[in-house]
Amino acid sequence: MLVACVLLGCEAQTQKTSALRRVLTIPLPGVQGRIDHLAVDFAHGRLFVAALENGTLEVVDLKSGKRVEQVGGLQEPQGVDYVPGSHRLIVSEGGRGFADIYDARALKLVNRVELGSDPDNVRYDPATARAYVGYGGGAGAALGVIDLKTDTQVADIKLSSHPESFQLEKNGERIFVNVPDSREVAVVDRNKGSVVATWPIRGTSENFPMALDEADHRLFVGTWSPPRLLVLDTETGKTVANLGSVGDADDIFYDAKAKRIYVSGGDGAIRVFAQKDANHYESLGEVSTAEGARTSLFVAESGRLYVAVPDYGGQQAAIRVYEAEAKR
Repeated sequence: MLVACVLLGCEAQTQKTSALRRVLTIPLPGVQGRIDHLAVDFAHGRLFVAALENGTLEVVDLKSGKRVEQVGGLQEPQGVDYVPGSHRLIVSEGGRGFADIYDARALKLVNRVELGSDPDNVRYDPATARAYVGYGGGAGAALGVIDLKTDTQVADIKLSSHPESFQLEKNGERIFVNVPDSREVAVVDRNKGSVVATWPIRGTSENFPMALDEADHRLFVGTWSPPRLLVLDTETGKTVANLGSVGDADDIFYDAKAKRIYVSGGDGAIRVFAQKDANHYESLGEVSTAEGARTSLFVAESGRLYVAVPDYGGQQAAIRVYEAEAKR
């Protein structure tokens, strides 16, 4: 046990933290099963929620704190992203293999791009007006590149296996991609359209969520087995910190203002970490949420974290809203 603790950095029983406080619960009546990713139209106060097993896109008005609209007939909606300039909404349908493109104002489908099996996470690059969608598995795994000026797929960036969360540099050309089946982070060059490096994940596996602190050249990677938060140097790929985290985590966010990291886990908690400097981090503790509440969205403009609660175990589906405590 002592050897394992030295290698993994064992910690005492996790304490509670006041770094986040719940300020609101928004019910999602009738929504059943697992809920996947979220996106925000901050200017108009709307939250978009991919209700995967319900086959719907839920639209929440953040001013009134109510679900106001619902788009039905979807097959396993997983990823969602909002494009402010053109008011486009991109929704990946895992069950159909499509990336659906909506007019976000009218919630009308305007185009559809056929990608392949299991399209998942979606990221928009405002510098090029392109969207990236992770999809496929095995030899067919890729990041699909969609030109939103023409609503057409213009490229495929091949990967070793199915991509999970990925992050785009704003001031560079790289994309960092979690590839859990290969136990690696793939580094993609957007100009070359190919993988230029792979960074192995050692001592743990199932690397699903990811966040980026571009200013400090740090990449935050969450793993499931065992639950860890890894901090990688984006200049070298080396792991500079390895901390115990919450189980079944599917989203990580970096709060640059407060210098904190939020990890939402399906085990029923958000783990909060403090960034002391680029190489040093500590757990501040956890905030209890609900069973299966593994996906979330942090909105930096408001300092709020939106956590998706599914209807597991008799609990009603909802969005729980947490506010970040100001850094002292």
